[in-house]
Amino acid sequence: MLHNPTGKERLGLAFLLGTLGILGPLNIDMYLPSFPEISNDLGARASLVQLSLTTCLIGLAVGQVVIGPISDARGRRKPLIISISLFVLSSLLCALAPNITTLVIARFLQGFTASAGIVLSRAVVRDVFSGRELTKFFSLLMVINATAPMIAPMAGGAILLLPFATWHTIFYFLAIVGVLIVINIAFRLHETLPVEKQIPSSISSSVGTMGSLLRDRSYIGYALTVGLIHGGSFAYVAGTPFVYQGIYGVSPQVFSVLFGINGIAIITGSFLIGRLGGFIHERKLLRIAVITAVSATSFLLVMTIIEGPLATLVIPIFIYMTTMGMILTSTFTLAMENQGHRAGSASALLGTLPLLLGSIVSPLVGINETTAIPMGFTLFFTSSLGAIAFFKLTKGKTNKEGISN
Repeated sequence: MLHNPTGKERLGLAFLLGTLGILGPLNIDMYLPSFPEISNDLGARASLVQLSLTTCLIGLAVGQVVIGPISDARGRRKPLIISISLFVLSSLLCALAPNITTLVIARFLQGFTASAGIVLSRAVVRDVFSGRELTKFFSLLMVINATAPMIAPMAGGAILLLPFATWHTIFYFLAIVGVLIVINIAFRLHETLPVEKQIPSSISSSVGTMGSLLRDRSYIGYALTVGLIHGGSFAYVAGTPFVYQGIYGVSPQVFSVLFGINGIAIITGSFLIGRLGGFIHERKLLRIAVITAVSATSFLLVMTIIEGPLATLVIPIFIYMTTMGMILTSTFTLAMENQGHRAGSASALLGTLPLLLGSIVSPLVGINETTAIPMGFTLFFTSSLGAIAFFKLTKGKTNKEGISN
């Protein structure tokens, strides 16, 4: 375990954990430009192709709930190596899928195994840091992670430009990424949870831990805030491939750029939290982000109803994704600060809620492929519910380190 890591060690750890954290976004975003091709190649409706995203999200959610508590009992390193190795195999299964049914099932397995990178990278951060250092490091990690939504669809679009490439090629590429990550973990990641801090695990103890988290009003308030707002964003993830390409007629490559620039938005939001967190309480910054998210999505909904030009969708979505960077960083800090003894489980629940909601809303935006209204309404509705959870359930007290609880 690292104690007070130096600047060089901090950057090395951020890069290592960043490679783990981006596996989930890569798994979600990289194949988005190929949605129309998958639909044509497998003879599947748009809603069925989006179902492959839904099962991936369910896998990411369920996997975190399973792997998080296991890591509290067995440490972080071994579960990571096993899970990412299985991710490689499930990626190959996706690449070889002969029909939409096989792809949908394989995507669940791919999501389940990729979840280890998300939940355990966060748990490692909580193992090593606390207080203000936790906020600063996690904002740095979020900046690294935010490159995935920016790069992934562009990389997917670029791969599809290769003369030999099909949508299968994207999953072969993900398998190669998984192999590189396993090698990186094996040689560079040391165990961060000492044996004496590992909690004996059983089904009853895991259920008990999750139950105690659900009874923690402040924790569950922040979890619902990020769960509803971030979870709703998957309506945008699932909807924009068909809205931008089908309704507005942009190419897969232009779509990749439009989708990818929102990675800049997430980076901007995370950067703001890291810079301003030393001067303004995280809770106040979170309040600003939540209100802005509701405002941006309400404007987006109006634009989808009146069928405004593409720019009137792209701009509010960019603002919304900027608030997402702020919300993801600040809610993690506020929710995890007092969860050191159960960081794996707490991280799992934080990561699971957005994905569960995302798995519900993703197929809904494909019900009507001729309008963007389902996407706009879902983003507005979930942002509004997230705002209600924040203002009704979370506390406004501040501890000695200036972190709002």
